[in-house]
Amino acid sequence: MYHAVKVRIYPTLEQEQYLAQAFGNCRWLYNYMLHLTTNTYKETGKGLSKAAMDKLLPQLKHEFEWLELAYSQSLQRVTFNLSTAFQNFFEGRAKYPTFKNKFAKQSVAYPQNVKLKVSENAIKFPGTLGAIKAVFHRVLPTGKQGCVTVSKTTDGKYFASILFETGSQKVEAKNAAIGVDLGLKDFAVTSDGETHNQSKRTQRKLKKLERNQKRKQRKLARKKGQSNRNKAKRLVAKVCAKIARIREDFLHKLSRKIAYENQVIVVEDLAVKNMVKNPNLAKAIGDQSWGMFLTMLKYKASRYGHQYVEINRFFPSSQLCSETLLPIPMLQNGIDSLNIRSVDCPHCGKQHDRDINAAINIRNEGLRILALGTSAPAIGGDVRPKRSGRKKSTIAEAIPCENGSLHHTC
Repeated sequence: MYHAVKVRIYPTLEQEQYLAQAFGNCRWLYNYMLHLTTNTYKETGKGLSKAAMDKLLPQLKHEFEWLELAYSQSLQRVTFNLSTAFQNFFEGRAKYPTFKNKFAKQSVAYPQNVKLKVSENAIKFPGTLGAIKAVFHRVLPTGKQGCVTVSKTTDGKYFASILFETGSQKVEAKNAAIGVDLGLKDFAVTSDGETHNQSKRTQRKLKKLERNQKRKQRKLARKKGQSNRNKAKRLVAKVCAKIARIREDFLHKLSRKIAYENQVIVVEDLAVKNMVKNPNLAKAIGDQSWGMFLTMLKYKASRYGHQYVEINRFFPSSQLCSETLLPIPMLQNGIDSLNIRSVDCPHCGKQHDRDINAAINIRNEGLRILALGTSAPAIGGDVRPKRSGRKKSTIAEAIPCENGSLHHTC
C-alpha cells in the first residue's frame, strides 16, 4: 500500500521563481492536452492516450522553448495525471476533467531522482531547483520512495508530499467491533457510548475565525483595482486555510484513534452531496466534513490491517430498538424529528439514547453483513426517501429478504 507524508518546505526567492515557472509550464501543458483531447474526441470519437500525448512533447518543446525550463519528467507526469483523470471519469469515480486555474492551488511532480536529507533538514530535487529547506515533523515510514509533489497553496505556503510504498502495519486492536453514527449535534457517536466533538476552546476559535473570514470577504468585495484585490484575496485565503487546518487536525486524530483501537469499523454510506441540498442545514453539514472523515477512516483502517465496512444509507438504524430489533412506533409513525434525542421502546421497556442506539444497530448490521457475506440490507427495502408530489414508478422494486438475517420480518 501507499503512504504519503506531507512536509513544509521553505524555498529561497530564486527557487520560488523557478517553481512559479514550473507551475505555469505544467498548468499550461495540462490545459493544452485537455483541450486537444476533447477536440480530438469530438472529431474522431476517440481521445488521446498517454503514449500519444507523450509523443507530442518534443514538438511542443521545439515550438515553445520555455517548456524546456521545467523538469522533463514533471511534464511526463502531467500527461499521466490527465490520463488518470479521464480513466476515473469513464469509470464513474469523478467528473469530467476541468482546466487548471493559476489562482488556485499549484503543483509540480518529481517522479524520480529526489533525495531526502533528513539530517540536514532538506530535500534535494533534480535539475535547477536543487536543495530546499524542509521541516520533517515526524519519522518517515520505511519503504520504497516514490513521487514527490511540490505544491503551493492559495495563502502562499509551500509543501512537499512524499509518497512511500509500504506494507500494512498489523496492529492488535483493543476492541472487536464498533459502530460509528455521524451527526450534527455530536460529530460522532460510537456503539460503546462515547461521543466525539471538538473541544469548546477549538469551537470558540473556529467561530472567531469565521467572523474574521466574513469581515475580510466583505472587504474583498469592496476592493477596486487588481493589486488591491490580490492582497485582499491573500488575506481571505490565509483565514480559510487556518480554518481548514483546524478541522483537518481534528478529523485526523479522531479517525486514527478509531481505526487503531478497533478491529472492525462499521459506518453508514452517507450521500453527502444529496444532504447538502437542504438549504437550512447545508452549511452545518458541509462544515462537518463527513466525506473526508470516512475517507481517512477507510485508508487508516487498511493501514493497520483492520476491516472497514459501510452499510446501506437506507438502513433504518435510528428506527429500530437495539435490544429487540423491532421498530420503535414513536419513530415509525411520522414523528421522526431531529429534536427527539431519546426514545422509550414499548417492546423492551427501556429508554434509548437515539444516537447510541443507532450506532449499536449500525455495528450489528455490519457484523451481519460480514457473517453472511452479502451487502444487502436486512430491511432496507422498507425504507425509502419520501416522494411527496411525485408519481410513483410502475416498476416493482426488488426488496431484499434474507432468511439468515437477524432483522428478518417476512
